[in-house]
Amino acid sequence: MTWTAPTPADLSGGPLTGDERPLLEGMLAWQRWTLLNICAGLDADQLASRPVESTNLSLLGLVRHMAKVERIWFRKRVAEEDVEHLHRFEAHDDTDFLVIDPADAEHAITQLAEEQAAAARAVVNLPLDLEIEVHGAPMSLRMVHVHMIQEYARHNGHADLLREAIDGATGR
Repeated sequence: MTWTAPTPADLSGGPLTGDERPLLEGMLAWQRWTLLNICAGLDADQLASRPVESTNLSLLGLVRHMAKVERIWFRKRVAEEDVEHLHRFEAHDDTDFLVIDPADAEHAITQLAEEQAAAARAVVNLPLDLEIEVHGAPMSLRMVHVHMIQEYARHNGHADLLREAIDGATGR
């Protein structure tokens, strides 16, 4: 039997009004879920494919990239966890996008879900006003949430186009 990316558990959605933190966390949860849902039902070869000739993007590359980004922003930078970088981050060579192997797909999907959960746990009790230093300037945890929502939204748009090119599916 061929492995296919699982459908993520239904997401009830976050609040549409109320306090800032649940709004930010709810929107980020939605964006996280969306990427996994776009990948759902595809096999490893489809996830690793690069169906748009003008780019090196693949769904597997996007999954690997977002796992790396989750770890960097929430766990390493904000929570200061002593965990290794993923996908040769220090090399700044886009390994997460370029080194694609269908045999890695199941692990990559699992790793992204695990990194998403670990990132959420790492900052759940930290104040949104907490500041970290990023490239010599202060940045709040609030802004890290906004940045990650933007990062997912951007790449989810890419993922939508890739999924449509793979099998015609839209609106995932």
